[in-house]
Amino acid sequence: MTHLSRAIGLAGLSAGAVLASAGGAAAVPVAPLVVPVALGSAEAALDPALDLQLHPLANTTTDPLANTVETQVADFQPVSTGIVTGPLTEGASARELPGAIAAGLLGGLPVRPAS
Repeated sequence: MTHLSRAIGLAGLSAGAVLASAGGAAAVPVAPLVVPVALGSAEAALDPALDLQLHPLANTTTDPLANTVETQVADFQPVSTGIVTGPLTEGASARELPGAIAAGLLGGLPVRPAS
């Protein structure tokens, strides 16, 4: 018997053993996933990250978002970019952002107010 035929025979035996063990595993019923438990675990794991400062240059002299632009047309109220960039330049975390903004940015991750 040559080395090649021994290798082919060993590969065939190994493949047969793998397929035989996989066949037994497929016969075992799979338990349904417990989604609420998994989501609760993810929420608990990600909760501390919601308290991190979002903008690393906030409260520094080199913060590019600290510059605001404001305009006013006729007698209407002025419109400013400070409404959007203000919380970020002040060092806000995801938990401190207004609800509608945070929900859109975080993809529906449950954000509870800081206690």
